[in-house]
Amino acid sequence: MEVAWAASRTKNTFYSARYHRLAARRGKKRAIVAVAHSITKSIYHVLKYNIPYQELGADYLNNRIEEKRRRYLKRELEKLGHKVVLMPHETACAEV
Repeated sequence: MEVAWAASRTKNTFYSARYHRLAARRGKKRAIVAVAHSITKSIYHVLKYNIPYQELGADYLNNRIEEKRRRYLKRELEKLGHKVVLMPHETACAEV
C-alpha cells in the first residue's frame, strides 16, 4: 500500500494515471488498493518471467481506450453498410 501511495504521486507514470482515473470515480482508498494490486501483478510477472520492468507511460490508458473506440465505431458503421477506411487526420486534410 505504501508503494502504491508513492506511485500515485509520481509524474507521468502509468500508476499515477491509473490512480487519478480511479480516484475520480471510486475514491482515493479504493484507487490505492487497485494500484497496489496492479503493482503486485507487475512484480509477479517481472519475477516469474525474468523480464525487466517497462514503464508504459501516463498516456497508455488513453491511447488504449481511443484505439478500442476507433475499432468499435468502425464496426458499427460497417454494420450499417458503410465501407470505412481510417486515415490519420493530417493525411486526410493534405489529400483534400
